[in-house]
Amino acid sequence: MLPEWLESELDTVPDFDAFAGVEELTQLMEALASAHPDVATLRVVGESRQGSPLLCLTIGPPGPPEALVFGLPHPNEPIGGLTAVHLARRLCADAGLRARLGHRWHVIACIDPDGLRLNEGWLRGPFTREHYARHFYRPAGRDQIEWTFPLDYKDAHFDTPLPETRVLMRLIDEHRPALVCSLHNSELGGVYYYLSRTEPALYPVLQEVPARLGLLLHRGEPEAPHIVRYADGVFRVGSIRRAYDRMAEQGQMWSGESGDNTASYASRHGALTLISELPYWIDPTADDESPAGTSYAVALAGKAVAVAELAEVLQQGLDAVRADLVTPDSPYWRATRFFADVMARNAESIAVRARLPESDRPASVAEVTSLAGDGHSFQLRYGGIMLRGLDAELAAGNRAGAIAATRARVAGRYEEWLAADPASEYAVIPIRSLVATQYAATIAAAAHLSRLT
Repeated sequence: MLPEWLESELDTVPDFDAFAGVEELTQLMEALASAHPDVATLRVVGESRQGSPLLCLTIGPPGPPEALVFGLPHPNEPIGGLTAVHLARRLCADAGLRARLGHRWHVIACIDPDGLRLNEGWLRGPFTREHYARHFYRPAGRDQIEWTFPLDYKDAHFDTPLPETRVLMRLIDEHRPALVCSLHNSELGGVYYYLSRTEPALYPVLQEVPARLGLLLHRGEPEAPHIVRYADGVFRVGSIRRAYDRMAEQGQMWSGESGDNTASYASRHGALTLISELPYWIDPTADDESPAGTSYAVALAGKAVAVAELAEVLQQGLDAVRADLVTPDSPYWRATRFFADVMARNAESIAVRARLPESDRPASVAEVTSLAGDGHSFQLRYGGIMLRGLDAELAAGNRAGAIAATRARVAGRYEEWLAADPASEYAVIPIRSLVATQYAATIAAAAHLSRLT
């Protein structure tokens, strides 16, 4: 059972019929600051690469402990924008909640307004897989705020953080937060969390929150093979260093183009970082650990084939149009070039894992469906970005024959991927349930830390 106070907080989350775009999130944060000048201060803490102000609402009097919460670390993950606003609203309105949680809060509803604007085509629905995928945008590695923190590990180096990343670095160094919440979300399946360190007393609450809201925990394949599992649905935050070492063990060269993450940077001040991952569509097998009737190696090999097919389509498309692009440095082409390379390397790595002796074991239903779901998701996501890039070329008046021919060829393959996507029949999760889960996890973590101090 959840604590009574946390149960009550779940009931404060309203219904939503859409996700919020940049302007709406800005207006909501400005309205909170205006309505609660006694406890909240809104300030501009920097600018995005395209000049949009980055707003931070600070709630509570100065003094430790402090907490930093930010939404849209990846701009295709808009649950966190609504979560950040609801968190700020509750903190402003309820002195008792502020006292219980015991932190001074710094809340950014949207850390990547430029990227969010490129996802606004799907934020109001319809929430079908096709509509989502055709309007999807995720940045290239060097354009991802979450993964452009400084890195210096063996021969992996990165020291060109984005302006938005530098804003987070300054806030972390200035306030030395005890808690950092990077508000992510996934796409399919069940709920899962990342923590930057072991906190066993927090695990049962994190696991119970989604159950209270009718959601499943993710018990399938983790996002990467080096991810450490703390408990069901609770993992250790991913690390570039561990990923590097695993690749070295497999005889692969490191070729990463991005840096380290928020959790790594915040750890220098002893922060607990919590990442809450919520899906849009529920896979009913997300927590099914029964035998699937096939081997883990076969399931891995299937994903490798799907990812390799995607990489081939992306690379062939790039090769066909490269000389004719009029907007070669647009976000869509930067992303397509990045994911073509990443998917090719991922396909090779997954195929290597499929051949390892330890992969020759029975697979669970959750593992099989999550591996297959990942392959389909990647195809729809990154194929969709390439199509958006081609459409933008046509809209800009580019009538080179290679552009139209490549657009037709990629669109034909894309239709095949859509038709083969099993998730097209999955139920859409109510936005309220997603926001409530992420909100409850955030305040539960703060209450947990408050009890330890």
